[in-house]
Amino acid sequence: MRRIGKQKAEEGAEIDLTPMLDVVFIMLIFFIVVASFLKEAGVEVTRPDNNQPDDPNDAVSIVFEVAADGQIYLENRRVDERAVRAVAQRILAEDPEAPMTVKVAKGAKAGVAVDVIDAGYEAGVSGNISWASDKD
Repeated sequence: MRRIGKQKAEEGAEIDLTPMLDVVFIMLIFFIVVASFLKEAGVEVTRPDNNQPDDPNDAVSIVFEVAADGQIYLENRRVDERAVRAVAQRILAEDPEAPMTVKVAKGAKAGVAVDVIDAGYEAGVSGNISWASDKD
């Protein structure tokens, strides 16, 4: 009788992995399908080409610099975040086709840079606004 009991005990020690594998494959398919529909929100960035020569006809351009501490500068003068639109409008009054470039220092907050770009669009900058990064 002991032999019969040992055989049953050995048979009960086996684990059927088929249901677990089914669940794993279903989860894998679920995550693949879900991942294909995810879209990450972002800002489209147009970076200027550094190899292009300066255009001599482009006398007036708007270059805002965003420092790492969140300060905004135009021609080495600090500009308040709320005054960016007014400053851009003043420059655009002189030259309506003036391009705008936002130079962003390493470590600067993206929100400040986006606010500067939004102010440029609100001021009436025509065309694209370029981004540039500080080499520091």
